[in-house]
Amino acid sequence: MSPAPTLTLNNGVQIPAIGLGTWPMNNFETADAVSTAAAAGYRLFDTAENYENEAGVGEGVRRTGLPREDVFITSKFNKQWHSYDGVHRAFEASTTRLGFETIDLYLIHWPNPMQDGYLDAFRGLRALQQSGQVRAIGVSNFLPEHLQRLFDQGLTPQVNQIQLDPTHNRMALRELHREHCIVTEAWSPLGRDAGLLADPVITGIATAHGRTPSQIVLRWHSQNNIVPTPKSANPQRQAENINIFDFELTPPELSALAALDQGAPLRYDAAQFGH
Repeated sequence: MSPAPTLTLNNGVQIPAIGLGTWPMNNFETADAVSTAAAAGYRLFDTAENYENEAGVGEGVRRTGLPREDVFITSKFNKQWHSYDGVHRAFEASTTRLGFETIDLYLIHWPNPMQDGYLDAFRGLRALQQSGQVRAIGVSNFLPEHLQRLFDQGLTPQVNQIQLDPTHNRMALRELHREHCIVTEAWSPLGRDAGLLADPVITGIATAHGRTPSQIVLRWHSQNNIVPTPKSANPQRQAENINIFDFELTPPELSALAALDQGAPLRYDAAQFGH
């Protein structure tokens, strides 16, 4: 199948408009999932040091036979590396596990504000980008106050990857991203359990379009310029999840989906939690 369309990051780099999430798959499962997802058109593969499956992503990419420049690999590093030099050590370890010399998008996995090292970590990321070892840099799970500290130092990420779905649509944070030309990427874009996909608003829209509930939710993401990274090791589900770019949700449908947010708490509090 043809690859998914792309979005342009604030440094001009193109990021695929949908990716494959890989947590909590192990290396063997991840390698298989990446290779089948690539056949379905995926080119963005999301991993992290903490997932312990970077080697599986690298192996899966090599199995595809795709040129390295046609694949977009995202990884993230843990709080022990939150320093300028620590980021360089984390990068060397990640690229060794991946088996590639470069990473397309490298993220601070959690802000860990109590540790107070993410400003130096971001400066380390910027140095990796300036050296050409990383194409794009960003953060994950950052709240507005964490981003503001970056902005105050003249630092702007290309991406913030956050928990996001119609019931946690993070409107205020997404607006801040838009103001600073930061792309919003979503983990758990289909919710944390099957409950979201059984919601009658979603199933009703799915019936109207002749689509599955997951396709409706992922299309909501894409029409809001959010890059979702649904996790699946099932080739049929992978193909279903990426087959979302040939129909449009109407403005009332988009609004109805956004209205599902009733203020439920996020799974983790980024002011306190982080690895």
